[in-house]
Amino acid sequence: MPTATGSFTVDSFDATPLDGDGGLLAHIEIGKTFSGGLTGTSTVYMTSARTAVDDSAGYVAIERVVGVVDDLDGTFVLQHSGVSNRGVQSLTMMVVPDSGTGSLEGLAGELAIVADLPGGHEYAFTYTIG
Repeated sequence: MPTATGSFTVDSFDATPLDGDGGLLAHIEIGKTFSGGLTGTSTVYMTSARTAVDDSAGYVAIERVVGVVDDLDGTFVLQHSGVSNRGVQSLTMMVVPDSGTGSLEGLAGELAIVADLPGGHEYAFTYTIG
């Protein structure tokens, strides 16, 4: 399977508390810019839950990406599911089936964050087009 690698930055982060408990539940909108094998921008629509225990939290999100993957342009959607269990983290970001448009029609795959950087993250996007 082809793998596109590179980095992304978080350009905006707007959180809105959803409850009266000090923001334990929140809706968050995030803007990102990708560079490398995937270039473009995205908007993430996230719902998160923090707990009273340090480093325990969870989130789900939908992310619409507009860009180019290894010279193929279009849009696609990633579905996120993340959990931090007292600091032990698990994150899955899968392409929503049949969400690819343009040259990315038929896109399937998974994006993984492979390293944290000052001001951003490195990613590896393993995908197929079919």
